[in-house]
Amino acid sequence: MHNKQFLYQITIVATLGGLLFGYDTAVISGAISNLAEYFGLSPAQKGWAASSALVGCVAGAILASYVSTVLGRRKGMIVASVLFFVSALGSGLADTFSAFIIYRIIGGLGVGLASMLAPMYIAEISPASQRGLLVSLYQLAIVTGIIVVYFVNYLIALQGDATWNLNLGWRWMFASEAIPSFLYFVFLFLVPASPRWQAMRGENNKAKNTLNKINGEALADDIFEEIKEELKQEKGTLKDLMTPAMRLALGIGLGLSIFQQITGINAIMYYAPEIFKSFGSSGDTALLQTVMVGSVNLVFTVIAVYSIDRIGRKPLLLWGMVGMGICLFVVGAGLYTQSTGLWLLFFMLGFVACFAVSWGPAVWVLLSEIFPNKVRGAAMSIAVFIQWTANFAVSQTFPMMAESEALKAQFHGAFPFWFYGMMSILAVIFVLKFVPETKQKTLEEMTELWETRSKK
Repeated sequence: MHNKQFLYQITIVATLGGLLFGYDTAVISGAISNLAEYFGLSPAQKGWAASSALVGCVAGAILASYVSTVLGRRKGMIVASVLFFVSALGSGLADTFSAFIIYRIIGGLGVGLASMLAPMYIAEISPASQRGLLVSLYQLAIVTGIIVVYFVNYLIALQGDATWNLNLGWRWMFASEAIPSFLYFVFLFLVPASPRWQAMRGENNKAKNTLNKINGEALADDIFEEIKEELKQEKGTLKDLMTPAMRLALGIGLGLSIFQQITGINAIMYYAPEIFKSFGSSGDTALLQTVMVGSVNLVFTVIAVYSIDRIGRKPLLLWGMVGMGICLFVVGAGLYTQSTGLWLLFFMLGFVACFAVSWGPAVWVLLSEIFPNKVRGAAMSIAVFIQWTANFAVSQTFPMMAESEALKAQFHGAFPFWFYGMMSILAVIFVLKFVPETKQKTLEEMTELWETRSKK
């Protein structure tokens, strides 16, 4: 008999890492305009201000495997909470652009660690019957963090006039993250270490005690034996990824990770107020419209959680990307013909809805399904690294494309949206040609599928 209350309390604490992930990466959206004016940034520097945290994310994701092994999942998350706190205060108090960048990279390290450790911890403390649901709550927490920070940014901007926002408002936006970071730090001392990590370290009694608290004594011994057996079998290395079948699986995993990013979702998430201003909205209205983006993202992510096992991964990816592409080309056409206005907001919200119900969660589900246990850790590390790298490229180049005088003269701001639209066409072709449907397939069936495909 599972101790559901205890299990849910632990899960909620761990998902705070996801909330801070979303909060930290999206806080830049409300601050970027005043930040750029305050420090006198060029378009390239503006891109660096938004994307610098992602450098830390890449480094954090690389270090996460080592940290999770040496310190454990729980202590690793405690380190992440400290990094979030330091970054929040440091970014808010920064007196030079260089200092701001350093503190944003520190926050990115926290995001990179949390993005690997929190879902890993949740998966390892969850009973098999509830693992899918509880791990999916992490994705919901990320999206919740995004909408929370959009709302916080909006409320902070209302506290003063344009001059106050230019000098202080953006500082409070970054500093506000210190509150959830501190709560995350405190609550992590109230949850147990991962029983899987304890068993890995030979702390068998501690592992059994943790399993007893979560699952009850009747199930704890059986689960403990399963963990021990699983640990014996996990001896995969990077060499195992070099077989023809696994190279094919890895190539598709990397393709999914890249297309998830280069179709522009994080350009929208990080620069939404700037984009809405180009549609003709005022500063406060643009921030309120950004809250709408976060709300749509949350609602359609919830829909995806309940749809992905019913509809399947491949149909969601295909129709989601078709919808994203249509919205991107329409927004580009509106900007190119200079027919801007509120109507473009609906297509931006449509783009976010299509992403949230498909490529947002479906890519993570596929990455967790297409690799065998033995190589999943190594393959996921590579895929996450590529994903953060692609995210960095998009975040860095969007203002350079959107604010380039030559491109503005020729395309009137449409170029980045049409570029992402072209990437969406390539993504549809990629899914049609290469991505298999993994719905209701066992691990053994997936391994056999890659073997068969690689021979062809």
